[in-house]
Parts: sequence; C-alpha cells; structure tokens
Amino acid sequence: MILLQLSSAQGPEECCLAVSKALHRLNKEADAAQVRLECLEQEPGQNPDTLRSVLVSLQGEGAENLAERWCGSLLWICQSPYRSHYGRKNWYIGIASFKQTDPTLEGQIRFETLRSSGPGGQHVNKTDSAIRATHTASGISVKVQSERSQHANKKLALLLISHKLAQLQQQAQSDLKAKRRLFHHHIERGNPSLIFKGEAFTPA
Repeated sequence: MILLQLSSAQGPEECCLAVSKALHRLNKEADAAQVRLECLEQEPGQNPDTLRSVLVSLQGEGAENLAERWCGSLLWICQSPYRSHYGRKNWYIGIASFKQTDPTLEGQIRFETLRSSGPGGQHVNKTDSAIRATHTASGISVKVQSERSQHANKKLALLLISHKLAQLQQQAQSDLKAKRRLFHHHIERGNPSLIFKGEAFTPA
C-alpha cells in the first residue's frame, strides 16, 4: 500500500482545478492498471469541483509503478477558466508518494478495535474490523474502517500516522526557517546581553 498526495502547493484556483483533474485522470489509470485507489483525505478549493489537496491510497501489484509515474511536479497548460484575459497558461501542482519507513513506529502506537459505522455494505456494523490508532508521543489519532479486515485497516492506520508525523516534522522545519528569517529583522539594539571587542573577539 502506498499513499499519494496531490497538492496545489498554495497555488491559485487554477492549480486547485488541476489537482481535481489530475485525480480524475489518476483514477482512470488506476482502474486500467487494476490498482485500487481510495481517497482518504481532501481539502476543497474555493470553486466547485476543485481540490487544494487530496491524499489517496494505492493498492495492488501495479501501485508502486503508478505512484512512480505520477510523483514530482505536474504541469497543466491551459487558459484560465476563471480569468478569461489572464496571460498565464502554465499551472503546476506537486505529487508525492509516501511509504512507512520507520520499523519501530508500530511499537509507539496504541491500537483499539472498533465496530465499523456509516455506509460500507454488508460488513459494516457486523464485525469489529475498524481500527483507531493513537501515536502516544504526539497524540495523533486516526480511525480507519475502509478495509474489510483488521490487519488491512491497521496497515493503513500505520501509513496515515507515518504521513502525519512526516507532515508535522516538515511543518516544524518550515516554522524554524521562518523564525530564523524573522529573527534577522527583530534583533534588539542598544541592550546587549553580551559584549565582545576587537579582532580577538574578547569579552568587554
């Protein structure tokens, strides 16, 4: 199982439309390759039928090849459907795959079995196949009931938590970079806590 994220990367609504169109195309290619695709999370854009980002799972023998084909930057060349006289025609979105890489992660997670709820056919509300997984250190929790077996739901829950932890780490790194940039503009002058002098940089 592989997670694939399609993102407009904070681009304009044309990029959100490109994400939606890319997902539709990906669905067709997955069907042709006999790869099961399931949408796990999505963030809608401002306009109808647009997506700022979407997270999908890919399962099947051809999942890895399909993910490799789609990973990277995707360019959509098209006149803007929202701004008729706008000169720009190139719209970029980003696509990245994610597989669990930390073999110790499972030991950091508390699993609970639950009875499935909501739509889902014959198996819903009849078996305790749903899984709630909680990462004890961060408190990140996910509930997965899309698969028919506890084992499959557990595997997907591990992937989702791995993905969310990676996102947290990426966000922390971005925040740190932003703080470093901001620091250059907020140095207090006239009230030093340390003073050094001369080429030898000796304490004053």
